[in-house]
Amino acid sequence: MKVVGRQWSEVGLILTVVLFVLCFRVEAQQPAKVHRIAFLTGASRSAVSSRTDAFRDRLYELGYVQGKNITIEYRYAEGKSERTPLLAAELVRSNVDVIVTGGSPATRAAKNVTSTIPIIMALDDDPVANGFIESLARPGGNITGLSTLAPEIIGKQLEVLKEIIPRLSHVAVIGTSNRPGTAQTVKEVERAAGSLGIQPRFLDVVAIQNIETAFREAIRERSDAILVLGSPVLNSERKQIVELAVKHRLPAAYSRSEYVQEGGLMTYSVSITELFRRAAIYVDKVLKGAKPADLPVEQPTKFELVINLKAAKQIGLTIPPNVLARADKVIR
Repeated sequence: MKVVGRQWSEVGLILTVVLFVLCFRVEAQQPAKVHRIAFLTGASRSAVSSRTDAFRDRLYELGYVQGKNITIEYRYAEGKSERTPLLAAELVRSNVDVIVTGGSPATRAAKNVTSTIPIIMALDDDPVANGFIESLARPGGNITGLSTLAPEIIGKQLEVLKEIIPRLSHVAVIGTSNRPGTAQTVKEVERAAGSLGIQPRFLDVVAIQNIETAFREAIRERSDAILVLGSPVLNSERKQIVELAVKHRLPAAYSRSEYVQEGGLMTYSVSITELFRRAAIYVDKVLKGAKPADLPVEQPTKFELVINLKAAKQIGLTIPPNVLARADKVIR
């Protein structure tokens, strides 16, 4: 009987081992959770393609692969501000795990429809003033990410324009008044312009049809140059804006390097692609359990001066050698 009992004991041990192995194999075969990431912007797909590519590439480097362990839901308002809240509500209803926003209007729209889904700002001029976070160090709530708050940028853009055009005295500032952060940016323009002896004139573009009107006004007032601020409306129509600047032979400084790649003259700005790469790191942290309230908002660390010599030649402008020597990138 002892032998029989021992045999049953051995059989039981074998069965236990077999069951353990089978359970292990079943667990090992379970597919990894597929996280659903939303990407919301007020601009068009083409206007932000380099940013989304940078974001996706960094996610891949962090181990996230589209269709394997993540899916990315893209929503573009195409420069139509009234669409952004609708797209944000649509994403929240679809129960995404995290929302990445490309600008203040998108962040506000997402904030208005959810207080629980984590929101990662890929860029925002002043998230504290806009009411998105409590402070850079302690965001609070469900929003964190990256700020582009760097007042010295506007001053630097005007300084470079002044070096390129020593006679510069009047500059047309093209922006969108109802975009969060524009009022503060215009104040910075006025402060920097005053120290350089330049008179700025703000021209409002709240819709695509206002763009040509703004240029006609700049010509009528004999502006020496234009300064194009960032906004979904303007960013979505950057090709048209660049073409109008060339047509009217107006030197222009732009808020983003994409304008210069499209044929614009120059930009001194935050490296936007770098911000979107860093946004992917925030997404990684949140998906691994970090709370947005505990993740400090970062400020820009990388700036770039980009100059397009082809654009300069088109409008009969010579770029001084000392300016070219400082450029991070020169398009020839």
